Amino acid sequence: MKLQLNKPLCFFDLETTGTDISKDRIVEMAVLKLHPDGKQEKKEWRINPEQHIPNEVAEIHGITDKMVENEPTFKERSNEIHNFIKTCDLAGFNSDRFDIPLLVEELLRAEVPFDFKNIKTVDVQTIFHKMEQRTLSAALRFYCDEELVDAHSAYADTKATHDVLISQLDRYKDLEPNIDFLNTFSTRRKTADFAGFVVYNKEEEMCFGFGKHKGKKVTDVLEKEPGYFGWVLNADFPRFTKKVLTEIRLKAMNTKL
Repeated sequence: MKLQLNKPLCFFDLETTGTDISKDRIVEMAVLKLHPDGKQEKKEWRINPEQHIPNEVAEIHGITDKMVENEPTFKERSNEIHNFIKTCDLAGFNSDRFDIPLLVEELLRAEVPFDFKNIKTVDVQTIFHKMEQRTLSAALRFYCDEELVDAHSAYADTKATHDVLISQLDRYKDLEPNIDFLNTFSTRRKTADFAGFVVYNKEEEMCFGFGKHKGKKVTDVLEKEPGYFGWVLNADFPRFTKKVLTEIRLKAMNTKL
């Protein structure tokens, strides 16, 4: 079944130095851009992460320090990457919880202006887990009757994610082939910061999604315990989480004036 697109949809995957969103860096990124008219564009970038790639991580994706030592840094690649994906919706496998938050961190670190407010996301893993409960390799085997060759290379995983979504649309007739539906269906919970530290409640109010104030409105906590804001800013939280909390705090302060 063909996807119904109003604007381009970028399937993407990252290979990284690890799984810590606030500390780890991208070493490879692949994007498959699907246009509303069916045209496809493919981009792949190797990136110098400016930090050591642990051996246990390199064994998974096959990218070593030596292989990327002469590659451009993310900051040097950032404008090209941003220009390719901006104004597009995004799709990936486990992308809502990992790839998108990490990509946002890299863009913030590179001081690239971006606006994700009008971008919809489709997490193919969430669709898969709701329907079948398996991994990407198993998903490709189950839906497409194919083996995932070169797993953990960014483009192989990106292409597999695209193929799985198209097969999911063919298999499950109650899945609508448009991004509005798929975005809603594949979103575990609505977050303000991608990483899930700031979430929305049923009243669409922003609340903390972690720690001792989990479930409490951010504005209430910042008013009653202003030191908590300072602790978050100085702690090891993602840059985008800090940016969102700063905007909430400034808005609350301006409202009082």
